[in-house]
Amino acid sequence: MLNGFTRRRFAKLAAWTAALGMSSHSTESGAAELGAGRPDATSRFPAGFLWGTATSAYQIEGAVNADGRGPSIWDRFVRLPGKIADHSNADVADDHYHRYKQDIQLMKALGTKAYRFSIAWPRVFPEGSGAPNPKGLDFYDRLVDELLRNGITPFATLYHWDLPLSLQDRFGGWVSPDTSKAFGGYAAYVAERLTDRVSHIFTINECSRLVALGYGAGIDAPGLKLSVSQLNQVRHNVALGHGLAVQAIRAHGKAGTKVGPAENVVTCIPAIATPENVRAAETATREVNAGYITVMLEGRYTEAFLAQAGKDAPKYMAEDLAIISSPIDFVGLNVYKPDHYVVAGDDEHGYSLVPFPASFPHMYSSWLRVGPEAMYWAPRHVAKLWGVKSIYITENGTSAADNATADGNIYDVDRIMYLRAYLTQLQRASSEGIPVSGYFLWSLMDNFEWVDGFQTRFGVYRVDFATQQRIPKLSASFYRETIRQNAPV
Repeated sequence: MLNGFTRRRFAKLAAWTAALGMSSHSTESGAAELGAGRPDATSRFPAGFLWGTATSAYQIEGAVNADGRGPSIWDRFVRLPGKIADHSNADVADDHYHRYKQDIQLMKALGTKAYRFSIAWPRVFPEGSGAPNPKGLDFYDRLVDELLRNGITPFATLYHWDLPLSLQDRFGGWVSPDTSKAFGGYAAYVAERLTDRVSHIFTINECSRLVALGYGAGIDAPGLKLSVSQLNQVRHNVALGHGLAVQAIRAHGKAGTKVGPAENVVTCIPAIATPENVRAAETATREVNAGYITVMLEGRYTEAFLAQAGKDAPKYMAEDLAIISSPIDFVGLNVYKPDHYVVAGDDEHGYSLVPFPASFPHMYSSWLRVGPEAMYWAPRHVAKLWGVKSIYITENGTSAADNATADGNIYDVDRIMYLRAYLTQLQRASSEGIPVSGYFLWSLMDNFEWVDGFQTRFGVYRVDFATQQRIPKLSASFYRETIRQNAPV
């Protein structure tokens, strides 16, 4: 038995999954439904497609004072009154720092072949820069080696929001380009140490959220509410940090190391897929992502972005844009929901964003609107607009109530519905030649869900945070079957 996980329990869950109707072989269109029997040759995911899971360091590791780790902005933020819904913190979280070998066995039981994890910057550089902490990176050495021993390919993320507190106190965090430069130095050190075994590195996770909620709305750490001009400068500095990290990995990593961002691209979907609306949705996607993916992939801010910002536009030198747009190997997309439905417009913008009605469906989290077609249009737009040749879905999943029944099991058929619908749209994208290279389910297990604390659950394994037991939900069996039925012949 492993933290509540047994093969018998997983087998029983698999039987229940089959009973949910997963053995039919076709949809109305005649194409095989994902997860409903083995897809035929025309609808399969491409050879080499990677199935994985994803987590982040602060949400699962715990051990915040272990082996020389320095404090992060989240360690302070969680202790501010009223910031975390259930008044919890991530001091222990899933205790993954001590239980990583057991958690890798959970991945292996799912049949996943890849794992996206993040490295805690304050473990490696407790002050953000200066002298590295060898014990901090030693943990990731052990984690990577254990993954490889179990046939799981490591995909590392350098920054998933846990900024070293020292950088916040010294420079104001991402308010200053000094933090961008420190990030480049951190990236260089990690590349030197890990790229002999880690061939794929994501630079920064969700630039847009960390800027908007951390420095604009004050909802996430560090909890600031900056002016528009200051916020645009933060946005620029984060993008600059990405570019400096790319350059550092090229200079210090092993030849052949691949690098790119992981962004929650604002997804614009044609309300009705007429040619005019599709073009409008593409235009909208380029403009509403102007401060992140667009500038990274084009090396310039759009005219509309600069015109709208006016005197509040970020201040920068031309060489900044060259750094920000350093060539990358792939783009990671975190896709959860449709952000906008779009129709063609007659004004200078060429598009209109349609308001969401109050009745629009959502999952357990009210922000998580259900729009499976986002999984098709997000990679389609990125490939079409910028010619990206490799795309990873770096996060996709949903919260759910996840209440255990009398028999102790979690029948999260709502999560299964969500995953089946979104994966079917991803299969649609793949079948049309959109270059999606892999999919990372968010998340492997329940964790510290930022300002929601532990009351919101995204995992396919339920975690009892009092005992640290990991228990497979019904969705774990669904994902296992999906991977098995889409494995290469």
